Amino acid sequence: MMADKTMSDQLAGFTLGKEEDTARAARLELEQAGPPAGRAMQRGARVVKIRCGADIRPLPITWLWPGWVPAGKLTILAGAAGTGKTTLALALAAVITAGGRWPDGSACEGRGNVLIWSSEDVADDTLVPRLIAAGADLGRCHFIEGIAQDGESVPFDPSQDIPDLHRVAEGMGGISLLLIDPIVSAVAGDMHRANDVRRSLQAVVDFADAHGCAVIGITHFAKGGAGKAPQDRVIGSQAFGALARMVLVTAKEEGSNRRVMARAKSNIAPDDGGIAYSLQLVAIAGGIETTRAEWDGVIEGTAREILGDVEHDDSEEDGGARDDLERMLIDTLTDAGGRMTAKQLQGEVRDAGHSWDAAKRLKKSLGIEAVKLSMGGAWAWCLPSAIPRREHEGSEGSAEK
Repeated sequence: MMADKTMSDQLAGFTLGKEEDTARAARLELEQAGPPAGRAMQRGARVVKIRCGADIRPLPITWLWPGWVPAGKLTILAGAAGTGKTTLALALAAVITAGGRWPDGSACEGRGNVLIWSSEDVADDTLVPRLIAAGADLGRCHFIEGIAQDGESVPFDPSQDIPDLHRVAEGMGGISLLLIDPIVSAVAGDMHRANDVRRSLQAVVDFADAHGCAVIGITHFAKGGAGKAPQDRVIGSQAFGALARMVLVTAKEEGSNRRVMARAKSNIAPDDGGIAYSLQLVAIAGGIETTRAEWDGVIEGTAREILGDVEHDDSEEDGGARDDLERMLIDTLTDAGGRMTAKQLQGEVRDAGHSWDAAKRLKKSLGIEAVKLSMGGAWAWCLPSAIPRREHEGSEGSAEK
């Protein structure tokens, strides 16, 4: 026993001295109190923060444009080139600064400041004329032009300089909307890598939350995406759409000035429905020509349906997709006894993931005809063997046909 004690008191060549009574008392007191509370707060220590649900006060979602653009959150506005995304966003900014009505006819409650950053358009000859045409209060519109550093001006970089905007927002007395065009400029790294996108856009999301302002990030569709789920068509990583609480998408009707905007994704409101609009060329004071958006009413349907009705989907007419649609049309009509109302068939086509416009282009080549089953009745699509003798084809003006 004596040898064992000697060995335990002499470890690795060190002889342990006798613990003093005061030190022993202090040690026992600490052991009885449990692990030191301060240990987790040492410099460099990482602490998991939690909050009890009972201590959280539920809050309602606040909206800039109710149901469409949430305040304090990121909204992505995406679409193909030529759909007027920037003009559309500036029209929304005009409503915020001057009051009036939103595109769906609802009233704008209150007015606010708008902060705009664009790397694609110049304020003097493009953005300001469009704001004037839209009826904006220019006294509430502000443009980010750069960063003042050591007496020099350097370009504003959304991927690095969003934190510096906090002081600007406070100095303006608060802002209601921040426009970033394009939102991919806020990404430091590869916009196709989810981790890079999430890391960079977190600063934008935090800014929106801190100031209770809406952020609209404008971006493009990837090429060759017609017919896909609208949210998946946003260029870059899917993290753009995942991080945003609202994704709005735009499209232009082929051979027409008509355009549409639809809700493609929403975590906090209905995720269907759209707005029709057009871009009009107008002249403002001084004979300056510019464009403005004019609203043409509310549209029903999912984003995929709304975009499918205005876009020409070349992929539907090539290869396997065309063959699938042909078989689907023939099989569906055959199962229905050779005929089906256009409205019912339209639903079947869309549910199968095809474009109704593509179906209409295939109709003639398949020998399918549109007929009215009775005077004043609905239009129906019929296989050749099921075409009634009375009236078929008729007017080309029916949208359902």
